[in-house]
Parts: sequence; structure tokens; C-alpha cells
Amino acid sequence: MKDPRFAEHLSVFVDVVRAGSFSGAARRRNVTPSAIVRQIDALEAGLGTAVFVRSTRALALTDAGRVVFERGQPILDELVDLRAEVLGLDDAVTGVLRLACFPTFGKRYVIPIAHALMEQHPDFSIELDLTERLADPVMERLDAVIRIGHLADSTLISSKIASDRRLLVAEPAYLAKHGIPAREEISEHRLIDKLHGPDLLGWRHVLGCSTAELPSARTVFRCDDFEALRQAALRGIGIALLPEWVVGPDVRAGLLQKLPHDVIAPEGDAGIYVLRALPKPSARLAVFMAALRGHIGSPPVWAHDHQPTEAQLAAVPSFRLAPTMLELPTNA
Repeated sequence: MKDPRFAEHLSVFVDVVRAGSFSGAARRRNVTPSAIVRQIDALEAGLGTAVFVRSTRALALTDAGRVVFERGQPILDELVDLRAEVLGLDDAVTGVLRLACFPTFGKRYVIPIAHALMEQHPDFSIELDLTERLADPVMERLDAVIRIGHLADSTLISSKIASDRRLLVAEPAYLAKHGIPAREEISEHRLIDKLHGPDLLGWRHVLGCSTAELPSARTVFRCDDFEALRQAALRGIGIALLPEWVVGPDVRAGLLQKLPHDVIAPEGDAGIYVLRALPKPSARLAVFMAALRGHIGSPPVWAHDHQPTEAQLAAVPSFRLAPTMLELPTNA
């Protein structure tokens, strides 16, 4: 018998395969796992065969399930893209905007802007994946990802939002105690670096090598979170090489001191980019990019050598808290 809800059941099935479990798909769809199981039961009844081998410990595809997934996934993705393109022809800012970006960037810049857009457009909502990994908008069905740094060759369409400068910084009391090093002396100091990918921040452009090639005693703090690296620098743990969008306001406020050494990568200026797969962005993505670019401004609101306007500070209110975001111990 023909199943009038086959496409709906197929969509749930694909979500289960991608999530690896009924509960994972249920979280994604904000329903109960039992509701997901009922959809899969209906799909199997309509097909007349099982798509999963179910056990208490694992969920595996049957041969039929593998065929359904391999043939059904691209069809559903095409339907999603078709709907997005058609909606993009309309100026209405509606629906769910799905984004991924670094946690610190998302908390500081994306959330305030998303809030402002939701105030203006009641039918607009957002799903934000805060992640350190390089999310893929095609495989993960995202409207866009925000990537920071130098872009590798890609079939994705990029829109540059702002430049991304890196600053060598340290807490003033640390430099008062240990001195401001010449460039060739930096490797002898206590260093702060990213945990995954020792050259992600570009230390090689400063030291001539990555921090992983230095004696372990030199790199005293590693972490995979930009905000934690910032706090380590504010505590006086050592010298950090961090994006200006992370520490620029702290330099401007005098909480951190910029070392007099420019960090210029051989590849040229790095940037902050919004990457998407579709040639024409949806109305909601276009409005979001315009709002993000406008609120960041030029020079950007985080520039250490530029005083932001009241409008910029209002758009990114966390910067008003820069001098007091962290209680620092009194240095003897």
C-alpha cells in the first residue's frame, strides 16, 4: 500500500543514521525517542523489510537500510536545497538559520546579533553549533559556517566579514617582571598555545617553528578554547599569540600589553569568513551576514588601536565588560 508519509519517515530514518541512535535523532528533532521509533516502524512497514538491526547495545543498518540511506539521503538533501533556494527568492526573513562557529566567537558576536534579528523578525530562529572543529555545511546540512584564518581551496562560497589579525600579548605585570623580549628571545619565555594543532595560531611565523618543537617547559599552558587562553594570559601565565577579536579589547583597556612585534603570515591577511554551499543565500542568511558585518564595523569593534563607537558597543555589549570580565589577583 502506498505510504503518504514516506518522505517524512525517510527524513527521520536519515536523521537516525546520521545521529547513530534513536535518542540522538530525537534530540535533534526535539521529540521523544519513542516517537522516532514509531516513525521507523512505519517506514519498515511501508517497505515490507527492516532497515535496522536493533539491539540494546548498537544500531546497525541492514542491507536494505544501506540502500535506502545511500539513495534517500541525496534526494532529501536536494529537496532541502530546493526549498532554501525558493525561499531565498522571497525577502521574508523566516525559518531556522543553522550555523557553526568557534565557541568564543559565537558567544561574543553571533548571539547578540541573533537576538536583535529575532526581535525584528518574529518568525526567525537560529540553531548554533559552537565547535572548534571545521564543520562542513554540505555534510551537516548547515546554512553556513563561520571560519577564521586562511581559507583552503574549497567549492564553498565565501563572504569575508572582517580581517583577522593576531597579536602577541602578555599581562603587564608579567612583562614588568620578565622584561619585554626581543623577537629572537620569545622562545625562552613561558608560552600559551592552542591544544590541538600546535601551529593553528601561527607561532611558526613568530618563532620559526611550532611550539611543539620547543622544550616542553616553554609551553606552560595549552587549551582548545580561546576564552580559556585569554584568561590564562590575563592571569600572567605567559605570552600568548591570539586573534585580535579575542584580546583586542583587553589591550585597549590595559589589561593586556601588546608586544612590539607584528605577526604577518606569508600567506597574507587572514580573515573571518561566512561559507555557504548554495549560490544564492537565503533571505535569513543574507540578513544575518549584513547584520554581522555592520555590527563588527570597519575598523572592527575589537581593534586594539581604535575606540569603538557607542553603536558598536551597544551591538556587542560584552565589550563593555572587558575590564571586569575576570577578577584578577593582586600582584605583589
